[in-house]
Amino acid sequence: MKIILGVSGASGIMYAVKLLEVLNTLNAEVHLVVSEWAARNLAYETNYSLEQLNSLAAYCYDNKEMDACISSGSFHTGGMIVAPCSMKTLAAIAHGYSDSLIVRAADVTLKEKRKLIVMPRETPLSVIHLNNMLLVAQAGATVMPPMPAFYNKPATVEDIINHTVGRMVDHMEIKSGLVKEWGSLI
Repeated sequence: MKIILGVSGASGIMYAVKLLEVLNTLNAEVHLVVSEWAARNLAYETNYSLEQLNSLAAYCYDNKEMDACISSGSFHTGGMIVAPCSMKTLAAIAHGYSDSLIVRAADVTLKEKRKLIVMPRETPLSVIHLNNMLLVAQAGATVMPPMPAFYNKPATVEDIINHTVGRMVDHMEIKSGLVKEWGSLI
């Protein structure tokens, strides 16, 4: 399955790293776009280089590469995930302001009625943020903030990240095995 992964400049880039690792093991064809600020956060928050991150994807695009195949509805994918999703990127998606490849690909995903998952990473949330989340949800996106679950008894930060990543991958209709179903936990 072809999946677009947009990585914008919010904190939480480990979610994108883990998504890439998981999608790689599941043989998904990942089309990766990393914003300038996401690349900076990669350096701030991890020991990964941009080259290492890019090596986990089948295809990589510059966020200014507006003529990339993923900017067209004729390029069929199983959907797109934006993780983490900055409030700037969320606002641009909500209002159809396609000034970057990440936002254009999200716009195309919505107009083609394909799955779009956005993982907003901000707290606290203003009314503007909440309204933008409502707008993208009304347009057909799934809004999936990284909310930790504790019924699965996470022991590490990686367990918390794995749960959120597993839920995103499951929503793309790809079984990851990262999330135990409720009945198996009790």
